[in-house]
Amino acid sequence: MKITRVEGLLMSCPFAEPIRLPFYGGLRTILKRDAMLIRVTTDAGLKGFAPGPAHERAAREIEQTIGPFLEGRDPADWSSFGFAGGLELRKTYHAVEVAVIDAAAKAEGAPMSDLLGGRKRGRIKCYGSAGMYMPPEGYAAEAAAVQKLGFPAYKLRPAAGPQADLETVEAMRRAVGPDFGLMLDCHAWWRMGDRSYSPQTIEELCRALAPYAPYWVEEPFDPDDHAAYGAMRGKRIVTLASGEHEPDEAGFLDLIRSGGVDFVQMDVCCQGGFEMGRRIFDAAEKQGIRFAFHSWGTLLEVIAAAQLGVCRDENVVEWLEYPLHSNDGKPGMYPFPAADEILTEPLNLEDGFLVMPDGAGIGVEVDESVVEKYPFVPGPWSIFRIDSPPETLAVSGDHSVPWVEVAGGGERRA
Repeated sequence: MKITRVEGLLMSCPFAEPIRLPFYGGLRTILKRDAMLIRVTTDAGLKGFAPGPAHERAAREIEQTIGPFLEGRDPADWSSFGFAGGLELRKTYHAVEVAVIDAAAKAEGAPMSDLLGGRKRGRIKCYGSAGMYMPPEGYAAEAAAVQKLGFPAYKLRPAAGPQADLETVEAMRRAVGPDFGLMLDCHAWWRMGDRSYSPQTIEELCRALAPYAPYWVEEPFDPDDHAAYGAMRGKRIVTLASGEHEPDEAGFLDLIRSGGVDFVQMDVCCQGGFEMGRRIFDAAEKQGIRFAFHSWGTLLEVIAAAQLGVCRDENVVEWLEYPLHSNDGKPGMYPFPAADEILTEPLNLEDGFLVMPDGAGIGVEVDESVVEKYPFVPGPWSIFRIDSPPETLAVSGDHSVPWVEVAGGGERRA
């Protein structure tokens, strides 16, 4: 069996009206959500699928470099291909590699997890991820709705100022009771320009949050500042998580070995692929900490991550992020219909666990018609207006990539 074609198919779900979300240091405007479906076609008629980095650069890399490299190769030999290139190109390649592995597993009639070390369990625990820039009562209502869906935990993105963020957690805890997990994704705290929270403010806020038992506080500091994470974790105020903005494997290993986090997070579909993910698992286990998947795109991304995650015990790989979008009236951050419709059937959730399918390859049926149904709309999907100093940042691509495009040209760190 040989690979005959490799495609990175972009799609967009634009909103009828932009979604405007005020935060403590400015205004975020969301115009659309983008996605990429990677499709690998073989001469045997089998197709492999994977989620991909949802930006035009990755599509060009697949068309111009990665596709020609893979064409004519047998998917079964995926582990020996030895692709070379720059860091960002290799990240895109490893996303495509997931589709190659899917094709190889389908040819064997085996689940993808069999090619990734073998399953140790048949399910993986999920938390519901939504919570995008709301008043405290909005977060509380959404947390209760996510709890009602059966998830054991809910992740939100607080960005209303230290006092309002505290009031948000107080309101949520009242709404969901003492045993439901509340995960705070705090990447906005260091992205507010002059109003970004200082290390002292972050420590004071975390001490105030501690009585409400947040399951973790994620990325309260700039992700590059591993020393700040280590110093905060040493004080044992709250549980800390980080990783989705690490630029490379060396960054992950330093974060882990420096003792800065209790949970290390990685998006295997856009940060380095399955093989790197397994090495991060090993490093986390050696350090005595746990791993939690970052998966913020489509349900295809969720199941791809799960195929790797179930190859380790829960005491190493504990959590899978399950993004919730307000499709068909469901609780969630905003509508993103392609995220659900990319699969012909919904994933099987039981008591907050994703139950793994038994089918060959990635285990689910992909609806390829979503590509035509949601044609790609070029341009940024999210725009941040920072109040002080005045600045506008236009984000294109997945948010786990720390570099953003500045409106008017150039690049800078968000």
